[in-house]
Amino acid sequence: METFALVPHPDCPAVAVDAVEAKMTVSGPHWLSIRWKIAQAEKIVVPSLAGRGRSDGLWQTTCFELFVRQDDGYSEFNFSPSERWAAYDFRAYREGMLERPVPRDPRCTWRGGGRFAIFDAEVPLAALPPLPWQCGLSAVIEEEGGIKSYWALAHPPGQPDSHHPACFAAMLPAPEGS
Repeated sequence: METFALVPHPDCPAVAVDAVEAKMTVSGPHWLSIRWKIAQAEKIVVPSLAGRGRSDGLWQTTCFELFVRQDDGYSEFNFSPSERWAAYDFRAYREGMLERPVPRDPRCTWRGGGRFAIFDAEVPLAALPPLPWQCGLSAVIEEEGGIKSYWALAHPPGQPDSHHPACFAAMLPAPEGS
């Protein structure tokens, strides 16, 4: 699968982080795997482990996001190094938010070093619309001192907004032979 370079929002620069990449793969018949690689990660604030489970407000600190467009609506998935996650459906841009059913907890794994950190999220395919789809990948990175940078495939003008249609800049094709 393709590796996607995320770009920081120009109004919210990072302190030390200088690159974020993401890669998606369908791993077996049941899981979508997403890996974010963060360069110069030594100052990242990592939420404490809380165990797997649904939780709101994950975007308020270091968190990783997947947005999937389906017809006029879209789904948002948030993943935290704490192992917490969230999933929502929207009928239109920031309208009609509902919790999205997820049959099994996504698996979230943080591996931090100094120079690089890796964050992996595995999402049950049953929680996602059928492939192919247009999607957005993003990250909120909090660094020491409460400094937050917002990374995405693309940014619309104005404030950081991963929900904006401009951010849905990647395609994940259906597996070959389907």
